[in-house]
Amino acid sequence: MNQLTQLYTYLKRLADADSLVNYVTKSNAMDVNKEIITPVVAINITSGGFTNGSTVKFSIELACFSQRDINKDLIDDEFWGNDNEVDNHNTCIAILNRMWNTMYIDFESNNITSSENPNFELGSFEGLKLLDGARLTFEVEMPNIDISLCQ
Repeated sequence: MNQLTQLYTYLKRLADADSLVNYVTKSNAMDVNKEIITPVVAINITSGGFTNGSTVKFSIELACFSQRDINKDLIDDEFWGNDNEVDNHNTCIAILNRMWNTMYIDFESNNITSSENPNFELGSFEGLKLLDGARLTFEVEMPNIDISLCQ
C-alpha cells in the first residue's frame, strides 16, 4: 500500500519536467530557503479517504509561485503598477495547466480517476519572498490492490 509515494513521485516527475519550474517541494513553506529560485511548485496531498476497500481517494493541492519583482520607478499606470504580478500569475497558471493536461491524459493508463474540472485560485504577496501564483486543487481515486476484503 504505497499509493501516497507513487502519487508524490508521479507529481514530482511532472513538475521537474517543466522547463519553467526551478524547484519542487512538498512543503507549504516555499519561501523559507533563500536560495530557491522561482518559479517553485509545491505538491501537497492534504487529505484522503477509504472507499469500498478497492480504492483510496486523495485530495491534492498543487501550488506554483514566483517571486514578485517591484520596480522602484514612478508608477506610470495605476492599473498595472510597477511589478510583474500578472506575469507571475500567467506563468504559474501555465505551469499548472500543463501539469493538469498531462495528468488528465495519463490517469486512464495508470488506472486513476479524477474530477474533470479542477479549480485554481490566485495568490498574491504570499510569504516572506512576496510570491505570486496559483493553487490547483483536485481529488484522485487510485486502486487499492494491496488489500483484499477477502483476507
